[in-house]
Amino acid sequence: MAVPKKSVDKESGQKASGSPPEFTKAQELAALRDMLLIRRFEEKAGQLYGMGAIGGFCHLYIGQEAVVVGMQMALKKGDQVITGYRDHGHMLACGMEANGVMAELTGRRGGYSKGKGGSMHMFSMEKNFYGGHGIVGAQVSLGTGLAFANRYRGNDFVSVAYFGDGASNQGQVYESFNMAELWKLPVIYVIENNRYAMGTSVTRSSAQTDFSKRGISFNIPGKQIDGMDVRAVKAAGDEAVAWCRGGNGPFILEMQTYRYRGHSMSDPAKYRTREEVEKIRTDQDPIEQVRNRLLAAKVSEQELKAIDAEVREIVNASADFAQRDPEPDPFELWTDVYR
Repeated sequence: MAVPKKSVDKESGQKASGSPPEFTKAQELAALRDMLLIRRFEEKAGQLYGMGAIGGFCHLYIGQEAVVVGMQMALKKGDQVITGYRDHGHMLACGMEANGVMAELTGRRGGYSKGKGGSMHMFSMEKNFYGGHGIVGAQVSLGTGLAFANRYRGNDFVSVAYFGDGASNQGQVYESFNMAELWKLPVIYVIENNRYAMGTSVTRSSAQTDFSKRGISFNIPGKQIDGMDVRAVKAAGDEAVAWCRGGNGPFILEMQTYRYRGHSMSDPAKYRTREEVEKIRTDQDPIEQVRNRLLAAKVSEQELKAIDAEVREIVNASADFAQRDPEPDPFELWTDVYR
């Protein structure tokens, strides 16, 4: 399954005309920095996991950075985000601090869940980030509930619920679709189709592999997007946000993307070839696409290296903090627990 070069409108069945809208230099630089922050953070998290500093499950977002960065560019303050367990990139894109995210990964007091949630369970009310959820597809119903709260309160905020191609086959997803369309809830369902779910190709696990069509029986419009191009993602996000803010109900965006690492750190990913991964890296890497456009626009190599150096400094500092920060007091076992 090739990542598409153009968006496809599943209401009309037609390819979107032309290339994605061009970014300004400022937008390109902002997207580059945000995607680099996610990439370098995840690389460092992988290193710490290998050293034994991070325990439990750890699912890296390397390769998918354009999806969350492009979508975040389309949102405004007050909009909510909820996702599954491949969540570190979403946290950073929402503006959560690298120190707090990395400290949570290592189970320290300074983590966003006080060191008790780990990789899959972090939250930030301040940034309207509602998790990180370890149960496959559970966040879809919760994201629909966030949209219901927005409608009930009469505000114009939008909820964005991210989930993958594997979660797309879960029953609660379709219950949520039905409820969202019945009540015209302002929720964007972003399906991050990275092709392999937990290790099974979509062609083997899904009767309908065009996930943008999953809402047809509920009258929910959908689009299939090149999730490796941050400009295409942002343009689709703008359209979906406008649809939802206009009171038209939910919208589905299938982001065709790719993860370079295995499903989790324990997955050797032997179900695909090394050549396949390298071809995506070479031809469609989301960060290199932006970098190449900036170089073509006469931005100097030195300026781009300075951005990378700044990001690496932030990430290295977060790793140092996460390993020095104290572990939670044992008394924390009894806090934040509903009994």
